[in-house]
Amino acid sequence: MGEGTPVTVRVAGTDGGHTLVEVTDPDPRALPVLLHAAPVDESGRGLALLDALTPRWGVRQGADSKTVWCELE
Repeated sequence: MGEGTPVTVRVAGTDGGHTLVEVTDPDPRALPVLLHAAPVDESGRGLALLDALTPRWGVRQGADSKTVWCELE
């Protein structure tokens, strides 16, 4: 997965007044992993940012896709 991979972005309100953001891509096998990147690393900060900035986030794996989601207050 990389440049040119199609993704779907969905933004919706929740019943609790938060904002739900979902990003879906077509590869259910490549599950994201929360890493602790070193200052010199060029990647590995995406989920660390979600973890630091959002109260809840997760990954849903489907038969032919995966969705990374987070809630914003």
